[in-house]
Amino acid sequence: MEQEKKETLSIRQLAQNLSIFAIDRTDVKSFLTKIPENCHPNLNSIEYELQILKILSVGWGISFFMPASDKNKEPLTQIFWEAIREISINISTLAATTTGKHINYFDILKNRLDTYVASMQKNPDEIQNPASIIGPAFARACDTENNSHVILIGTKIFTLTLGAVKEYLNTMEIDDITLN
Repeated sequence: MEQEKKETLSIRQLAQNLSIFAIDRTDVKSFLTKIPENCHPNLNSIEYELQILKILSVGWGISFFMPASDKNKEPLTQIFWEAIREISINISTLAATTTGKHINYFDILKNRLDTYVASMQKNPDEIQNPASIIGPAFARACDTENNSHVILIGTKIFTLTLGAVKEYLNTMEIDDITLN
């Protein structure tokens, strides 16, 4: 059996592609349509939190699926988060322009990451399956702690995003010659 040829990209291009995927809202919008109408959660809050969880999940995916020994892991992670920081600045500026209130979207991402990590640390026995922790933590972030639909959607976006990052990383090879 012949091994599939991997596409070769620079670290910067790979990080750019992952950041574009992280902010793509197509699957977020799709998940929202799966919430039953009689469920009555705040769909704006869920949409907002889904996007945050997706961004964080892409970052986790890089950490989970690139070997610690891979010399490209640290630069890829750094460039990815730098791209997310730039996107966050744009989101913060747009929010300030439209609402008149200053927000720091990157700080919101960091705070939410801390919340998810704290949830995992409180449940060390379940750490082998982080999705079982992330779903309920996601629902709490949406102020719908006991809503099974919201828990399921959080679990799904987390697992599907991780799976997509794993698959993507497995089909790519990083060009060691150039950072650009």
